[in-house]
Amino acid sequence: MSRGSLEERLQRAWRDNDRLAHLLRPLGALHAAILKFRVGLYRLGLKRAAKLPVPVIVVGNWVVGGAGKTPTTLAILDILARAGVRAGVISRGYGRANEESIRVIQEGDRAAEVGDEPLMIALRGRVPVAVGRDRVATAKALLAAHPDLQLLVSDDGLQHWRLPRQLSVLVFDERGLSNGRLLPAGPLRQSRQLPPPPGSSARQLVLYSTGLRSTGLAGYVGVRQLAGATALADWWRGEAPRLERLHALRNKSLIAAAGLARPQRFFDMLGDQGLSFRALPLPDHATLDPLPWARTDEVLITEKDAVKLRPEALQGCRIWVVALDFQPEPAFEEALLLELKRLLPDGP
Repeated sequence: MSRGSLEERLQRAWRDNDRLAHLLRPLGALHAAILKFRVGLYRLGLKRAAKLPVPVIVVGNWVVGGAGKTPTTLAILDILARAGVRAGVISRGYGRANEESIRVIQEGDRAAEVGDEPLMIALRGRVPVAVGRDRVATAKALLAAHPDLQLLVSDDGLQHWRLPRQLSVLVFDERGLSNGRLLPAGPLRQSRQLPPPPGSSARQLVLYSTGLRSTGLAGYVGVRQLAGATALADWWRGEAPRLERLHALRNKSLIAAAGLARPQRFFDMLGDQGLSFRALPLPDHATLDPLPWARTDEVLITEKDAVKLRPEALQGCRIWVVALDFQPEPAFEEALLLELKRLLPDGP
């Protein structure tokens, strides 16, 4: 069974809570025991969260798969920028050639070197970004390179407990907690019964990324929407995508490609805009080397995929980058700004 088909089978087992999910319950119980043991080491003082000179906001989720952490990170960065806060981002940089190394992203870096999502955050968010498996060491490297930063945002890393955090933003999509069980019997990385270890603040904001509250946790909602399209070369030059450019592609013969954890969301949004296309779902973090479509095709792609395609190597190809924006409700921004007053009492 391929990795993709295995993931689909597990997702179905968790959603339907079927026989496979029940058979995996002993492994889920083992996972719970390991988590409790890890927290116990922190409570006994055998392990400790590190200390950093600036506050940290961790954007994460309890459920595996694409719940919307990266769009949430970009939305938070926009709020921080409008509040005048100088923020940087740390990320693991999943899928890059050497995940053990720590790297502060520089102009000209490629997705294969730093990861597709971190590179997209650096380009879209226009903030300093560093990648590394060890989040604490990565944070220190970013602060050394940019000592003026007032706050760090960690894209994922909720279960990386050595990383201190003063606020957690938990992101949920329409799956909610699914069957409520820990991996592999369910999709949960951790559960609400597991308190954070010492050194990590219990303060958290819950954000639902698909417009509906899908758990019993009190929180805020947001909506994802297409911001528009722009040609690949123009996107790399920083041109903002426009909806009218996207709408001009109606009635054309198109391919829509998406290397996302849940690509159907992207396809559904394109369909809602009246576009006709052949859907080409790709593995999450797909390298796009070689191109999975013909050079003569007219193709719609996401920004996460655009960071892997240099326009100078694709002259003559008709590739359109479609931007997805995530807009939290105003009450979330108000709550986050209140937290910022606590985290940065002297102001930005």
